[in-house]
Amino acid sequence: MTDVPPNPAPPVATASPSDIDARTYTLIIYGLYIGGVLTGGCTGLVGVIMAYIRRAEYKGTIWESHIENAIHAFWVWLLLFVAGIPLTLAFGLGILVMAAGFIYFLYRSIKGLIAAIDSKPYV
Repeated sequence: MTDVPPNPAPPVATASPSDIDARTYTLIIYGLYIGGVLTGGCTGLVGVIMAYIRRAEYKGTIWESHIENAIHAFWVWLLLFVAGIPLTLAFGLGILVMAAGFIYFLYRSIKGLIAAIDSKPYV
């Protein structure tokens, strides 16, 4: 028998630690947003705070679009929800406004989550 050294494994392309961290952080934000549906928006508030904390750090990366999407989606949802309260009391139409805000928020969150899982920018 001859001693033949095993062939080394070919190098595997890996993402830098900051890319992995940014992707994970973005996935957590989207998870908190979707979890906000079950918690009455409490985790969504945590998610938007997290997005603001890392906003400057992700400037110029593909994750910037996700952070901007998260912030935008939260504020549009909150605006529609708050506007829906007096409209419900006055005309009863506020439920439709709040439902539209909810659907918008969920759509943007799920679309962003799918793009983040694929490591693509939010478009």
